[in-house]
Amino acid sequence: MRTCSITIPDEAALEHLATALAAALPDHAFVALSGDLGAGKTTFVKAFAAAVGIPPADVVSPTFGLVHEHASPAGTLLHADMYRLAGPDDLHEVGWQDAVARARWVLVEWPERIGAAVPAERLDVTIAIDSPTARTFTFTGHGSAHEAALRRTTGSVASKWPRH
Repeated sequence: MRTCSITIPDEAALEHLATALAAALPDHAFVALSGDLGAGKTTFVKAFAAAVGIPPADVVSPTFGLVHEHASPAGTLLHADMYRLAGPDDLHEVGWQDAVARARWVLVEWPERIGAAVPAERLDVTIAIDSPTARTFTFTGHGSAHEAALRRTTGSVASKWPRH
């Protein structure tokens, strides 16, 4: 397991971070997004979507629909918001296993709501609010492919923002 934190000054800087991450992630990547309400989880997914060729305006919070699939030339992005789920037993109602199997990238908000359904091989991203514009992203890679993606991502953004 490898962990690294990166502080970005504003939403505009998020584009570079999301682009670096999208380029580094393995096929069939699982990204678990945590943070307080308003931390920027959906905003991060929008930036990631733009990086893989999906119009960011197409990405909205899936709080009520729970799962949204977005097609890009490079593959399918599955964006899920588990806030309204009581637990992992609710996943079968949304066709979770099939949707995850089809996706190249799975980005899940509120992953703690689905507990054991979160795969062991994944990238955890915790977003902390530092100021009205600044955010600290703490990345933890689980498994060799996601750890390697974390190394590549932090290496490509190291000169732009502080790492710790």
